[in-house]
Amino acid sequence: MNKERSTHTFDSGNIIIFAWKWRTPLLTVSLVAAIVAVIFSSPYFIKPRFKSTVIVFPTTTYSVSKALLPQTSATKTQDVLEFGEEQQADQLLQILKSDEIRSRIIDEYDLMNHYNIKESHPYRVTQLHKKYNNNISFRRTEYMSIEIKVLDTSADTAAMIANDIAVLLDEVKHRIQQERAQKALKIVENEYNQMREELKDMEKFLTELRYKGVHDYERQAGALTEQLGRSIIQTGSKSDKTRDIQNKLDTLAKYGGLYVSLRDEASLLQEEFVKVKNKLAQARVDVSEQLPTVFTVNEAFPAERKTYPKRSLIVAVSFFSALLFTLIVIIVVETIRKRM
Repeated sequence: MNKERSTHTFDSGNIIIFAWKWRTPLLTVSLVAAIVAVIFSSPYFIKPRFKSTVIVFPTTTYSVSKALLPQTSATKTQDVLEFGEEQQADQLLQILKSDEIRSRIIDEYDLMNHYNIKESHPYRVTQLHKKYNNNISFRRTEYMSIEIKVLDTSADTAAMIANDIAVLLDEVKHRIQQERAQKALKIVENEYNQMREELKDMEKFLTELRYKGVHDYERQAGALTEQLGRSIIQTGSKSDKTRDIQNKLDTLAKYGGLYVSLRDEASLLQEEFVKVKNKLAQARVDVSEQLPTVFTVNEAFPAERKTYPKRSLIVAVSFFSALLFTLIVIIVVETIRKRM
């Protein structure tokens, strides 16, 4: 039984001897596979693709006014030259994957025809997006930069698409920020106009009270009270001078409280109005001016050599795969033959 088992069991230690015994079919099949790989990896069957890459860094600056204009002590001034970190890089990745950038690139370069997708294809849009994702990719590097990589059968087209995506990235982010800045400007303008009208109304009421003789309630009240006392002592309480002073005091008593209330409220409102006015100036700067939202480290240029396919790699893989597959088939056939 042991003799029969050793006869029917393949000895893996003699694999080299076994392969040498069958070297002719092994080499023949492997060489045929390599030749076929050379033929089918030629440009006639597989169009070569060229790679272009753009490297950009995000910025930390979101507001032009906060980065360049003087701020209050409670507001941290942004550094316009500072590079962004992980959060800003993730934001750029999300924008790069947006439908807006993809649609604009597809329309700009007519990728439907460029990728040879027929109009009769039942899922032509899905096929287009699939090819787009296969040829255009984005990733965050270990240095917190963003890599925009484009593969295309034309080296010039690959470089132009990569550079245009970097430009669109800046434009789309600006567009998003501008929409928010314009809404913020409208809110600040409404608040500014409302406070200005309130100040005008208060100043109008204060002017009317001044015409009535109320200019500085505290000082006037003190001075008139002192004058009234002296007048009573000198001329008596029934004199015209005393009655005139008393009438002025009565006027102060009637309108003094309103005057003090309006004056203090106007003073506080004026302080807030100055703050809103500064905010309005900053909001207008944010709407009218803009800074680049990315730092471009490397722009794309047409590649001199193709990136795909790697014919040498395809041929090598085909040769050794055929060699291994043929060896396994021969081992299986020999084992079955011996058992039978």
